[in-house]
Amino acid sequence: MRETKKVFVFDDNRDILDLCTFILEDAGYEIKTSENANNIEMQVAAYMPDLIFMDNWLPDSGGIEATKSLKKNPDLKHIPVIYFSANNDISSLADEAGADSYLSKPFDIAALEDIVKKFMS
Repeated sequence: MRETKKVFVFDDNRDILDLCTFILEDAGYEIKTSENANNIEMQVAAYMPDLIFMDNWLPDSGGIEATKSLKKNPDLKHIPVIYFSANNDISSLADEAGADSYLSKPFDIAALEDIVKKFMS
């Protein structure tokens, strides 16, 4: 029996968090969500996910700063971060943040599942 892979989703939109939880739990992953990036390193270290989804618009620090802190942390930088946002320049935001990939909102369920599979395999 293989260990359940864990995904941590950061988004200030409750509906998106609920949708991601529903889709990813259905696909067999364990999910944790947060509506803010406060103490991002502590939040992530406490759960140690296999993959992180990071919204651009987060209260306080924002997705770019949050992603940068994770990528600077030697214990957490190996965890892939998927940047997700409705911005039309999401690829440059993801680059600036140092994210591993990105997913545009609104996303379709298949696209979400595909990007998770790609990073989990």
